[in-house]
Amino acid sequence: MQRILLTLAIAAIPLPALAQPGPQAMVEQVLAEAGPGTRWGMVVVDEQGREVVAIAPEGRFIPASNTKLFTTAAAFWKLPALDQPDQPGGASVWLVPGKGKVPSVELVGRGDARLSSADDCKAACLSQLADAIAAKTRKVHDITGDDTRLVDQRWSPGMSWNNIPTRSGTATSALTLDDNEAKVVVTPGAEGAPPTVALPAYLTPDIRARTVASGPSALSVDRLPGSRRVQVWGTIAAGAPRVVTLGIDDPADYAAWKLGEMLKARGVKVTGTTRARHRIDPQAMAIEDRPPPLATVLPPPLFEDLTRINKESQNLHTELLLRRVGMAVSGLPQDASVEGGQKVVSAMLKEAGLKPHQFTFADGSGMSTYNRVAPRGVVGFLRWTQSQPWGAQFRQTLPIGGTDGTLVARFKATLLEGRIFAKTGTLNATNALAGFLTTKSGKTYTFAAYANDVPEGVMATRTMDKALILLAETQ
Repeated sequence: MQRILLTLAIAAIPLPALAQPGPQAMVEQVLAEAGPGTRWGMVVVDEQGREVVAIAPEGRFIPASNTKLFTTAAAFWKLPALDQPDQPGGASVWLVPGKGKVPSVELVGRGDARLSSADDCKAACLSQLADAIAAKTRKVHDITGDDTRLVDQRWSPGMSWNNIPTRSGTATSALTLDDNEAKVVVTPGAEGAPPTVALPAYLTPDIRARTVASGPSALSVDRLPGSRRVQVWGTIAAGAPRVVTLGIDDPADYAAWKLGEMLKARGVKVTGTTRARHRIDPQAMAIEDRPPPLATVLPPPLFEDLTRINKESQNLHTELLLRRVGMAVSGLPQDASVEGGQKVVSAMLKEAGLKPHQFTFADGSGMSTYNRVAPRGVVGFLRWTQSQPWGAQFRQTLPIGGTDGTLVARFKATLLEGRIFAKTGTLNATNALAGFLTTKSGKTYTFAAYANDVPEGVMATRTMDKALILLAETQ
């Protein structure tokens, strides 16, 4: 009887819960669900800097648009008065000797990306410059677009050539207008007839497409690098027009042409030609010994553009920012360049404690396949930013899960909606996400996650998000 009672007593003692796998094992298990082929790298640290997850922490990964984290941070680190009107930026016009008594026009850009010709433009409007010229003269000769403020490096090393005609790879220029993009509107015609194509007169359409009554469209719109001819071929179904945005190869030339069109619309006769002036020699100086300009327009505070860069992942604006940072720090003409900007980024990362093997950059936006980062280095850098006086502002520029920017459609209806602040990155066979998240217990974790060599058909971002959500739910 005593043995039976003892047995019953032991049975009444609650058994301990089965041990749950730690965060490292949980994340590894989720990542494995993506199948073979993908090369993963991830580091997550807690508020004390202890690594909760470390997968290939010192591996070198293509960061894609995660690169923008470093370029924008360099601006916070070195550029002053980010919340004031962007005095170094903007554009100006001069009237200079032309032909006989007819003056020529010089339109000069200073490296900002926000000069606009939009009908609803509110700031940094090209129309203001056109109005100033029209008020001064009714006839001009040549119009020159001058982008010599920066070295003529329209595309960075390692960017795929097929991106050049697209809005993702449009040329970088100190004289930028409308994001150096041109919209092409293809409108279906009658069945069997070619569509109509509306685009700026700066470009020439080559239409080889036809309209079909129904079914999916199989329309292609392209422009070869260096060409102004827009090729349109395939089929377009009857119904709504299709809008395609193409990049501009010579932004200074395009801006001069657009200013000429605006002047003509104001009754100003243009007797000469439009052209561009570039600075090929990095050692050469931009023309600075000018009299005061006829008119100048300034863009809004640069902080607004830093926010757009990280929220929307705007490539052109980032490339211009990199070059402006280089020029601002050294003041040397050759440093208004990719190389000059990278000097500043490297100096910043050295101060942040990163080791040389933890970063390599060839551009500012992440379009280059030459870029490499180590997850442990990225996390160390992110933690360093939060110790800086500008750390809170920097974090404010990041997309918020399920809320805005490139994360607006991710993490919705999960624990991390509104609780993850991170920069995305997408390139061929590459996905990235790095930033800060708040766990279920209210702790702030810093993380960097990379998927390289992603096989076709594998949704690496879904796997990455699932791992981060599970981690946040269990911590």
